[in-house]
Amino acid sequence: MTLISTGTAGAPGLGTDERVPGARPGTFEHAREPLLRDLVGGILRRTRREQRRTLADVAADARVSTAYLSEVERGRKEASSEVLAAVCEALGMRLVDLVERAWAELALALAAQEESRRVRVLSSTARRAAGFSSSRHPLQAGSTGSGAAPARGRSGEAVLLAA
Repeated sequence: MTLISTGTAGAPGLGTDERVPGARPGTFEHAREPLLRDLVGGILRRTRREQRRTLADVAADARVSTAYLSEVERGRKEASSEVLAAVCEALGMRLVDLVERAWAELALALAAQEESRRVRVLSSTARRAAGFSSSRHPLQAGSTGSGAAPARGRSGEAVLLAA
């Protein structure tokens, strides 16, 4: 049987991806998916900058306020489909292109989250340091009665057991 650990909460590079909006660093909670408004806003801002256009210029063409377009680009406001269509038209793109790019960025972000999850095998020394007795089966560590107690290491450590 091999003992596998995802690490200790708070350890650098372990737990949730700290670059994901809404993720709390050093926790083992599921990393949240990036918000659609953040992805859409970033795409709109990059497209506008690639065209070397100002916020005021695009906002005027889309018939929205400069402040509102700025909030949308920064992911602070959730724009309606009508506003998004108007901004896309002002940028010379179709709404379907915006949605396609947002989907692609979301897929890449989720793939990066999966890739960043690390699993490592603990040596017998590391098992002992994590609180598991080397003389007993890891599932029985800390068990006083009948049946096996769940394997636990130090506080905040997630442990997986594989046969």
